[in-house]
Amino acid sequence: MLPATNVQTRERVVVRFSGDSGDGMQLAGNIFSNVSAGEGNQISTFPDYPAEIRAPQGTLSGVSGFQVSVGKGVLTPGDEADVLVAMNPAALKTNIKYLKNDGIIICDVDSFRPVDLKKALYETDDPIKELGIDPKRVMLVPMTTLLKATLADSGMDQKSILKCKNMLALGLICWLFDRPVDSVLRKLEAKFAKKPAVYEANKKVIHAGWDYGHNQHASMSTYRIETESVKPGIYTDVNGNTATAWGLIMASEKSGRPLFLGSYPITPATDILHELAKRKDLGVKACQMEDEIAGVCSAIGASYSGALAVTSTSGPGLALKSEGIGLAVIAELPLVIIDVQRGGPSTGLPTKTEQTDLMQALYGRNGESPICVVAALSPTDCFEMAFQAARIAIEHMTPVILLTDAFIANGSSAWRVPEEEDYPEIKPNFVTPELIEKGWLPYLRDEKTLARYWALPGTKGAMHRVGGLEKDFNTSVISTDGPNHERMVKTRRQKIANIAKDIPALEIMGKRDAKTILVGWGGTYGHLRTAADELNAMGHEVAFAQFRYINPMPANAIEELSKYDNIIVAELNTGMFADYLQQHLPLKEIKRINKIEGQPFLVREVVDGVINHIK
Repeated sequence: MLPATNVQTRERVVVRFSGDSGDGMQLAGNIFSNVSAGEGNQISTFPDYPAEIRAPQGTLSGVSGFQVSVGKGVLTPGDEADVLVAMNPAALKTNIKYLKNDGIIICDVDSFRPVDLKKALYETDDPIKELGIDPKRVMLVPMTTLLKATLADSGMDQKSILKCKNMLALGLICWLFDRPVDSVLRKLEAKFAKKPAVYEANKKVIHAGWDYGHNQHASMSTYRIETESVKPGIYTDVNGNTATAWGLIMASEKSGRPLFLGSYPITPATDILHELAKRKDLGVKACQMEDEIAGVCSAIGASYSGALAVTSTSGPGLALKSEGIGLAVIAELPLVIIDVQRGGPSTGLPTKTEQTDLMQALYGRNGESPICVVAALSPTDCFEMAFQAARIAIEHMTPVILLTDAFIANGSSAWRVPEEEDYPEIKPNFVTPELIEKGWLPYLRDEKTLARYWALPGTKGAMHRVGGLEKDFNTSVISTDGPNHERMVKTRRQKIANIAKDIPALEIMGKRDAKTILVGWGGTYGHLRTAADELNAMGHEVAFAQFRYINPMPANAIEELSKYDNIIVAELNTGMFADYLQQHLPLKEIKRINKIEGQPFLVREVVDGVINHIK
């Protein structure tokens, strides 16, 4: 039993794991996050991958990080860490800036050899002193020595032994934050189910890390993290890409339409393809196509055949898909396009996050090509918005672009697995025998939504042709008549506008009667919501709104925003959504907080930005 004086209770803590790309920091962080979610904590994670593919070991450019915030009221991974795990001198040097002034550092002291310090560009042989770190904050652990001693009789070679070092660090962190080792072992047993010898080795190492920490308790405090009451159910942690895949599966179940994904691997969207490829048991067909164009075209063919058709990509791939998306617009076929945004242009920053594809999503097609655009707020909200994107696509017979981003796609949050009855039936706009008897034509429309009817191939009496050439409004045959083209353009535009009647109103949070409103969209929700709460606690009255539905916007959006003297839009680009809002609010000055560094906002950046605008 640890002395009571050595246990600190915290509402939330932030831990950052850092090391070489091959050190397993993402795995250690993910297991810690998953176990914490199972303990009833809220979590928010931020995997911070290097852009380089296996940079030289021990160098600054090869450092990989994983940050997680655990506890109550968690909406972001945290601005700064309470604990930094640095597996080598390069990790310490590049990540010390993310640590609080009084934060704890856990280092592998065995990695502080002269050759390691040279690779990390240190000028002296004392990295702790060189970086100006208080030695009392540092826990120097001989991880490599301890690891070799623990697995000395395992029969494993040195390379295999060193691969277990991340589990030693994880065991130490489990001791520090009172995480149950048994829960960690269950995760490892599942991961290494086909490699029992590897599991047994990692089991020993986890216990060795925990025991080492326990023996240090006289000089190092441990932490008890508070939990909050939660709705009974099954909880896990889930990242945005996995949640997106699961939301599509739910939409397939609720619509009765088989799910088809036509995709081409691209960072950071590839895991959607990986996850759906596993789900043959649920009738999912996931096809890796030869390129992005084939991905969208295969999905359009699947949609014509009656499937819930999806294609997934990131920024450069969305550009390549643009002609195919235009075909789906004029053919009026349901299609979900998932764009996991990353830094650009071109290849840009493939492992880093941005919100710079908004204008491409709204306007990046030739001709008058209106499309529905929605955005997810968080890793868990990816499930909801994937479902809603599929519902809108099917019920309104239109392509829908779902925007996520690298931050929420790779990051994870604690999630309660929903019940099937929590989600409504999706009702496809099928051609019926009654319509056929009345003289159905391919571009006959539902009077309420203006959506055309979906004729499944093989339906008796419903042989038809759709395609990229303009059709006559009345007869559905190919037409080059100018007035008819204008009528069809306006009809397609109004069909998208009508979706505003079928989506939730914009929710205004915080101080609704304030003179200032902070506005965001998509994956910046956690940081902006936290910033608004902090601003109000400081006495700066601020309302807050985050958009999920962008085109069309919620029916009440412009009226609500018009009530505020100061409208401040914060986004991870140069002001795309601010420009979009400015078109709809020409008499208001839309103020801006922008960041384009490949990193999510820090809460303090948003707080400072708002104060600068209102002071």
